Amino acid sequence: MKRKVKRVLFAGTGSGSGKTTLVCGILQCLVRRGISPSAFKCGPDYIDPMFHQRVLGVPSGNLDNFFCNKDRLKYLLAENTGEGIAVIEGVMGYFDGIGVTENASSFSIAHATDTPTVLIINCRGMAASIKALLKGYIEYEPKNQRHIKGVIFNMLPETFYAEFALYAESLGVKPFGFVPQKKELFLESRHLGLVTPEEIEGFKEKINTLADLLEKTVDINGLLALATNVTEIEYTDIWGQIDRLPRTVRVAVTKDNAFCFLYRDNLDFLEKAGCEIVYFSPLKDNKLPEQMDLLLLCGGYPELYAKELSENKTMRDSIQKWVKKERPCIAECGAFLYLQKELEDCQGNDYEMVGIFPDRGSKNQRLQNFGYIEMTAEQENLICKKGEVITAHEFHYWSCGEMGEGFIAKKPSNGKSWGAAIVKPYLYAGFPHIYYYGDKNMEKVLRMLQKIAE
Repeated sequence: MKRKVKRVLFAGTGSGSGKTTLVCGILQCLVRRGISPSAFKCGPDYIDPMFHQRVLGVPSGNLDNFFCNKDRLKYLLAENTGEGIAVIEGVMGYFDGIGVTENASSFSIAHATDTPTVLIINCRGMAASIKALLKGYIEYEPKNQRHIKGVIFNMLPETFYAEFALYAESLGVKPFGFVPQKKELFLESRHLGLVTPEEIEGFKEKINTLADLLEKTVDINGLLALATNVTEIEYTDIWGQIDRLPRTVRVAVTKDNAFCFLYRDNLDFLEKAGCEIVYFSPLKDNKLPEQMDLLLLCGGYPELYAKELSENKTMRDSIQKWVKKERPCIAECGAFLYLQKELEDCQGNDYEMVGIFPDRGSKNQRLQNFGYIEMTAEQENLICKKGEVITAHEFHYWSCGEMGEGFIAKKPSNGKSWGAAIVKPYLYAGFPHIYYYGDKNMEKVLRMLQKIAE
């Protein structure tokens, strides 16, 4: 298949460059123009797409070439972009990938999809050094793979812009504007990154104020022209040769403030395979949905809502009954904590949880096993057979006594390995998040659904 997909990628020189804030503001500018943009995040991040979704009113997707090969990346980009423009937000610094390589970086996504890139430089605390930084980013990239076409200077006083714009042009890069420092427009953060947009008071007003500012200081029409002057994307329809499920599989999926880490692509995968998704809230509902086939407990922030989750005893009992009856269940990260006997909240208080496992979820001062992993199954389980490999990602501060030995997880960046996930033929419960469209995952998830449907 072949399509011309209008697209542009916004990359930072490092984490904290202001990528999410600027992308949300630019998305709002496009919406005001009557354009229907689609949004994507490079890498496995859950939180930044929530901000895209809050601006657009539709879910945002992920583009991750640790999980997916080039053809699958292009499929996801093309099939999830409408007639408008794909706005892609980078991850970390433009060239930052696995370890000290460029693998799974924003640069590698831009190269795989042939997407023009606009570099965002956080200019706070710099002056002439901004020139050195920009020159370094431009010249580091091989000429035949160069995708950096423009730059936006973030947190730059207006009086400095003309000089830096001229310097960018001398390097063959188009200056698309600047953003002055406005503390009131900063997005707050917490231990897993940004807070969710629902928690930011006056989020819509803040984004509209930002869009008003960008209309004055950023060349939105120039960005539209850049996104339009792109090559066609050629890709394979990956669902064309796949048999659908023999019957509809009803999947109960958590969705509330405590359990909000949902890959849009995973939900799309389930629906395309022939599943019906039924959402429910462990915070507000008193029991599981009726007539379900698979329980999907997502990650999120249960530690922020430990008291409320504990007080909803009828829901805890309903989930405990489902798992103890050996019905199919996937519980990732925050949901793995929810299945423990107890959970420590952010203030150090312990609350009773579902009680499938006998341990206590507790807070740590640093990230635990952060990053991409390949997991080899030590025993047959709900998702795959013994000896099979799936890819996943970990990102959590909380931990518990028994992490599980159902898989051996290995980091591709340094070879470190550890036991991960508690598994049974009907259960996967652990900290790693699984991306269903992943090259090593798709066939296994489809096989799992086929078995449930039989």
